[in-house]
Amino acid sequence: MTVAPLGRGMFRVSDGTTTWTVAIAGPPDNRWVWVGGQVAKLEPPSKGRGRARSAVHELAAPMPATVVRVMVEAGAVVERGDTLVMLEAMKMEVPIRSPRDGVVRAVHCKAGELVQPGVNLLALEE
Repeated sequence: MTVAPLGRGMFRVSDGTTTWTVAIAGPPDNRWVWVGGQVAKLEPPSKGRGRARSAVHELAAPMPATVVRVMVEAGAVVERGDTLVMLEAMKMEVPIRSPRDGVVRAVHCKAGELVQPGVNLLALEE
């Protein structure tokens, strides 16, 4: 595995077969990562044993952008990789995809809205 810095929170990561561009933003206690259209908040490892009974995952904007389309509404069942929100930044469309199967618990954005990095777009529950 190789990691090459590209500048200001951007990295190129390769496993020798596949290469990803990764963006990391936020202070150490509130760190966000963007990889291939998916955004996730990095959580510290759990101190408890076993799995939490329900995990809500907030999906956030990776950069300043305009919300072009919201493709889901609260209660929608989604699969990993489904496009949930389409953003536009610097004249490029940026899909926000589901990082896992789950249920959309809340949508916090609407088409035409300007969002900043780290702004929660929607909540996804396992």
